[in-house]
Amino acid sequence: MQNSITQPSLSMNRSVYFVAILSQLLLLLPFSVSAQKPPKPTPAELTAAAHYRNPIVQTCFTTDPAPLNVGDSVLYVFTGHDEDRADFFWMQEWRVYCTRDMVNWQDLGSPLALESFEWADDRAWAAQVIERDGKFYWYICAHSKLSGGMAIGVAVADHPAGPYRDALGKPLFENGSWDHIDPTVWIDEKGQAWLAWGNPRVHVLQLEKDMIHAKGDVQMVDMTEEGFGAPPMNKREKGKQYKDSYVEGPWLVQRNGRWLLLYAAGGVPEHISYSSAPSPLGPWHYEGEIMPLGGTDSFTNHCGIVDFKGHSYFFYHTGHLPGGGGFGRSTAVEEFQYTADGRFPTILPTREGVQPIATFDPYRCIPAATMAYSYGLRTEQYQRILAGEPTDAAQQLHVYVTDTHDGDWLRLDNVDFDVNSAQEFIVRAASGLRGGRIELHTDSLSGPVLATIAIGGTGGWEQWQTFTAPVSSNITGIHDLYFTFHGRKGPKLFNIEWWQLKGEGVKK
Repeated sequence: MQNSITQPSLSMNRSVYFVAILSQLLLLLPFSVSAQKPPKPTPAELTAAAHYRNPIVQTCFTTDPAPLNVGDSVLYVFTGHDEDRADFFWMQEWRVYCTRDMVNWQDLGSPLALESFEWADDRAWAAQVIERDGKFYWYICAHSKLSGGMAIGVAVADHPAGPYRDALGKPLFENGSWDHIDPTVWIDEKGQAWLAWGNPRVHVLQLEKDMIHAKGDVQMVDMTEEGFGAPPMNKREKGKQYKDSYVEGPWLVQRNGRWLLLYAAGGVPEHISYSSAPSPLGPWHYEGEIMPLGGTDSFTNHCGIVDFKGHSYFFYHTGHLPGGGGFGRSTAVEEFQYTADGRFPTILPTREGVQPIATFDPYRCIPAATMAYSYGLRTEQYQRILAGEPTDAAQQLHVYVTDTHDGDWLRLDNVDFDVNSAQEFIVRAASGLRGGRIELHTDSLSGPVLATIAIGGTGGWEQWQTFTAPVSSNITGIHDLYFTFHGRKGPKLFNIEWWQLKGEGVKK
């Protein structure tokens, strides 16, 4: 497919170059990237989805995943966000999700958007977060209204979920070029921070210890055939078949003294490959493919890797949600093991995803936007200012489940009901109309009913009230838990902020 696409001159403006190659690509792709309303899933598809774990977020499109292990206790994943029904990479914000067990993910909302940077006006593309000295630095790329090109910026926060602020009030780096996209960051064994980015070449910049200022000048990696499978486009021999080529989306890590660079490769559509080197500046050696073409339903891919609680994980994105595709991408994850000599195995996309590494405790206040999988739902956020607290400290995002309709559902996996049975089901909900009801089922959508709770109208969609119902079934041990939503067909039913089970004699 790549050889059938005419290559425009590299002297063209980058945006013109991209549109030219993309317009040819859309005629060749076997899957749809159109901005159409997604078809309603069949009953068989819904039954299958009730057991999926990939994509890890179903309430919106989530792109370019960047995982971060915080204290080997919580894993955060920072993503971009493709807008619904988009016909290009129209992206306005970045989002955060977290998990303790790798299967139940809490939506922490969008603490960072284009509006967070006065100099940015478009294209909130791939980004990454790193921790240093108790602060969290979010390196982003966006279109700059100062230079007219893409620029690298940085935001900072005291907590991985924010609130974040622009650390500089200006780009960390820009020069008017469109090449400055997809930043990746790593702190080496000596404490030196390295920032890398770029399409179609890799740029490398050392950072000062404050993580927001450059240490020296930007350096360009030598993009050789030995290093990346092919030289830059303007140095390639006509008619020669190259084994691979760097495109974009770098992910830089240091492991066992060696540097690894994972990246989107091969042109369009993209697969994931990697190279190794003794230094971020090279010389780089091409190592091979990690995730080959096929099975993602997206013509781009973007990866991030992380070790968490003794497991290694590979994050990437697909077009697998209803209405998804090249401009509607969703984060997925696979577990993998390095080979005996430290290489990556071949990793293939799945809908099943990964296995839980811990149980889920329901005997506490659970944010409703925590789930292993769902159908038909959305999330929204608002800021609650806490009385008596400084404004900056009090601006905590609250995320709730919305857009509930008759027949929608969500699932939590590996829920530990302990040896003592739950007694009461409590829900914090709101409805601007007539409400509906929630049924709790165990182990399947049609499994035994644990509880049924009626949600009445509360006078507004954020006018929260607490509803309770008894748990009618005696259940112990570990089960999957399904929330199914019911009411009049057609209208939105209610919003849910949090829920909780209470039980007699619970050990937790």
